[in-house]
Amino acid sequence: MPSFRYTALDSAGRTVRGIAEGESQAEIIARLQRQGSIPLRAEAAGSVWWRRLLEKEWGRRGMSRQDVADFTRELAVMLGAGQDLDRSLRFLVETSPNKRVLTTVEALRRSVRDGGSLAAALSENPASFPRLYVGLIRAGEAGGTLAPTLDHLAVLLERERGLASTVKSAMIYPALLMVAAIGSIILLLTQVLPEFVPLFQQSGATLPGPTRALLALGDFVSDDGAAVALILLVGLLVASQALKRPGPRLRADTLLLRAPVIGGLQRELVAARFTRTLGTLLINGVPLIAALAIVQEAIGNQAAAGAVARAAVMAKGGAGLARPLEESGLFPARTTHLLRLGEETAQLGPMSLRAAEIHEERTRLGVQRLLALLVPAITVVMGAAIAGIIAALLLAMLSLNDLAAS
Repeated sequence: MPSFRYTALDSAGRTVRGIAEGESQAEIIARLQRQGSIPLRAEAAGSVWWRRLLEKEWGRRGMSRQDVADFTRELAVMLGAGQDLDRSLRFLVETSPNKRVLTTVEALRRSVRDGGSLAAALSENPASFPRLYVGLIRAGEAGGTLAPTLDHLAVLLERERGLASTVKSAMIYPALLMVAAIGSIILLLTQVLPEFVPLFQQSGATLPGPTRALLALGDFVSDDGAAVALILLVGLLVASQALKRPGPRLRADTLLLRAPVIGGLQRELVAARFTRTLGTLLINGVPLIAALAIVQEAIGNQAAAGAVARAAVMAKGGAGLARPLEESGLFPARTTHLLRLGEETAQLGPMSLRAAEIHEERTRLGVQRLLALLVPAITVVMGAAIAGIIAALLLAMLSLNDLAAS
């Protein structure tokens, strides 16, 4: 009998992992549900570790975020119009925009037609549908509110994608400007300066210090620039792998949240993701402790996730959610204030969504302000560097003129 590796939430909201034997993933999920747990993932335990690693690092086997958002919105519209799940999935199969979506939706439809739930079918494709997605669908199916749940989930995905797109789009121009600045300086050092070297050597004059320094820097870039670039690339790869480990990632995320300028923007971004996810889970009937366990994996910052985990423990003991988050110092004061208000009025879900709207707007404003400062700063630094190179050349040319006049 095949073995399956599973992840679930027990009745106390704790994450439980293990291996169980069964005929299929659907059987394992059904068994966990009978035990009072909330299944999050079940996959074959016999897959080779290096194959899973390669698929995770290099192969994108699932649907893109855009595809998942479109799938969710279209399925919500079909179910909201009174169509049954099988007919809705058949429509999505017929209108699939690409082969990856077609394959995924066909697999979902086959699983549902075989008698499985939509959540169980989604859990078989974790590359496309993360834990948060499956948890919400399972809660919607259990409460008989699948169509509204899909609509709320579509809003969540669209807001997250829109916020991420805002940040990425804003960083494109500064990144291109930085590349242009570095390229211009390298071109001056390696192509323009060497053209003057024979003239300086023939004159026999003593060059000014800035000119000698630039010539030495140009020689270094020409001779050892490729090696330095390779070392930096290897260093970045090593750092990226190190940041996948819990300890270094936690320290890096903590420093990022507490950084002088970027830290404030990062806290707003984390707060927006936290409150949007928490509010969506709560208004769809997911209990608070289970919702906080799911949010920890969706928040995207280990330091903030640790603060949420500690808050979940205290909330389970009746201490509330807002106070432990405030004591962590990692969330904006507005977040904890609105969460406290939601707890006092028994409107934690709606108030979390209201807080998310505020933090998303502040994130957009923060990105715009950062961009307004970053672009002029890069331009000034680039202009100063190029002006320094030209000034060093002019000094050398003036020294040659003085030598010729004497």
